[in-house]
Amino acid sequence: MTELPSAQEFEAIHAGYHKNASRSLSLRKEAYVEQSWHNVDLSAIIARTWQWVCHIEKVRDPGSYMTVEIAGHPIAVVRDKEGDLRAFYNVCKHRAHELLSGEGNATRIMCPYHAWVYKLDGHLVRAPHTGNLEGFEPKEICLDQVQVEEFCGFVYVNLDPDAPSLSAQTGDLETEIRHWAPDIEKLTFGHRLTYDIRSNWKNVVDNFLECYHCPTAHKDFCDLVDMDTYKVTTHGIYSSHMADAGNAPNSAYDVSNATVKTHAVWWLWPNTCLMRYPGRSSMIVLNIIPAGPDRTFETYDFFLETPEANEAELDAMRYLDEVLQVEDINICESVQKGMNTPAFQQGRIVNDPDGSGMSEHAVHHFHGLVLDAYETARR
Repeated sequence: MTELPSAQEFEAIHAGYHKNASRSLSLRKEAYVEQSWHNVDLSAIIARTWQWVCHIEKVRDPGSYMTVEIAGHPIAVVRDKEGDLRAFYNVCKHRAHELLSGEGNATRIMCPYHAWVYKLDGHLVRAPHTGNLEGFEPKEICLDQVQVEEFCGFVYVNLDPDAPSLSAQTGDLETEIRHWAPDIEKLTFGHRLTYDIRSNWKNVVDNFLECYHCPTAHKDFCDLVDMDTYKVTTHGIYSSHMADAGNAPNSAYDVSNATVKTHAVWWLWPNTCLMRYPGRSSMIVLNIIPAGPDRTFETYDFFLETPEANEAELDAMRYLDEVLQVEDINICESVQKGMNTPAFQQGRIVNDPDGSGMSEHAVHHFHGLVLDAYETARR
């Protein structure tokens, strides 16, 4: 049986948090170090929110499919013959074997275990050697569907059948993204970076949501962007992080010939970050995947104007991989170690009411959403 926090622990997890960021402490350390809270994260957050899958180019053509795992559940996203995007639990209705793997294109879905065949809309059309079964009607069997949505050129799924659409939950986010990245659907996959981090996923999100640490930990980054223009704005289930590109030479990567002059980043609850760095038109998608109380998988997918990165983009990838990520991973792993000691319970939120990059109000916003999800799980 899955271990969950006690009623008293659900009550205590709110201690120290205040809706006013200037009066609030951070989320308590139990939420970052205990298996029981990791279980709640998977069941009450990851399994009930919109999770990023891929760029629309992966499933643009009829028959194209993409598989992914969400909160431990195998999911397949498929474009059917009529052009409709569908998502299913990637599980055969006969003996629960995985149906599709990886990505590709298919005219039908055939289980590799006993060759049960489903149409791309999920309906069973063939089950070998079942003609003598009583009360067995193949046409009544269909794969269990999952909510799927195209949003700003990307595909998201939600395991919660009652969840409102992503577009309904995010208000003006799509308009904002398309303003800064009007060509987002035309971009194409260029490269992926992957990381295995010895830290809770919420520490990774916390670190991403504030630049209070940037002057100390990311001196290169503070030259790449104009920190005086850095502005962080929180909304319902997302926050935007905007800054102008720096005007002076920097040691991160060359942006002197950049056509995109704005550092535009959006964090989407709970674990997806869309980033448009100065340079050529592009979009980086950071997906933060909980893997344990003290383990997180990260993927950085680079979507570019062309499949081949230019020299500046290669430099940007090297900078992110060899400098920025090394710095951030060291930070998150150090914080995780500290949280496992008796010396820490929770810390003060540093808040700038003007929303500068030196403020942690987006972290506070994230913690409020976490606590709201915990409260819903408690009921």
